[in-house]
Amino acid sequence: MAVDAARSEEGFTSAGATRVMVAACLAAGLDDRDAELIRLGENALFRLASAPVIVRVARGEEWLPKARTEVAVSKWLAEEGFPAARIVGDLEQPLLVDGHPVTFWHLIVEGDRKATYGELGGVLRDLHSLEVPAGLELPSFEPFDKQELRMERAVIPPDDKVFLRKRWRELQDKYAELRFETPKGPVHGDAHVQNLMVDDRGQVILIDFEAFCYDHPEWDLMVTAVEHHSLGWQTDEQYADFVAAYGRDLYDWPGYETLRGLQEFGMTTWLMQNVQEDEETAAEYRRRIAGLRNDDAPRDWRPW
Repeated sequence: MAVDAARSEEGFTSAGATRVMVAACLAAGLDDRDAELIRLGENALFRLASAPVIVRVARGEEWLPKARTEVAVSKWLAEEGFPAARIVGDLEQPLLVDGHPVTFWHLIVEGDRKATYGELGGVLRDLHSLEVPAGLELPSFEPFDKQELRMERAVIPPDDKVFLRKRWRELQDKYAELRFETPKGPVHGDAHVQNLMVDDRGQVILIDFEAFCYDHPEWDLMVTAVEHHSLGWQTDEQYADFVAAYGRDLYDWPGYETLRGLQEFGMTTWLMQNVQEDEETAAEYRRRIAGLRNDDAPRDWRPW
């Protein structure tokens, strides 16, 4: 059922993702009636009305290796007893539908509160302490792996693309100079607090394994450190709770500024994929690209 990957990527809108979800449910023997689109970002996430299942539709066929990693990681964490999202085990997955990898996940019934930054620090500490089994092949963290496709296909002004490509090359040079002192281990790869859910029993659950890898733990600490020190998205107390639970503040590390540049670049190019969806998204993209053009200016970015 695969088609040209570039064409499927360029057509990745809420309407296109819905068509893929419907076809995937048909192939899996699930009822798609009254399914709800709950998020459109790197993937499209749908909540089925007919079963406690989340359907995850990726942007294009080139994301298939990541979907396979997600499935393998979910199985491993389940074996470890680690509180994490679980795939629907009796389905063959990922499916490839019209050039889009599709995976199926057990619905997490949310409780009445959100996860805290202290809980995020604790979950990352526990995750980083796990030992990856020999049979689980995980990639290294690749801060640039999606950027080329994003810049090529995004519906943004040509001068923005010129600027982003120049910044991309500068960041690659800085990345080449990074020196880590920590050992490698399991890394979530997109460790923001929104990738934690608290279920109706009060258990904190880690979700979204698309960027999961085997690398240095700094890549996970980078996310919250930048959100706090650069963007001001957490209070001092919230960030202090994160640092106390994990045991380290990445801001004190000499490589922080390079990781800050990488994180902000990734946050901007991630959002620009969906500028055609609505004016609110387009306005936030303009806010972020303006921030990248002036490194010293205060960031007025909004969480997305």
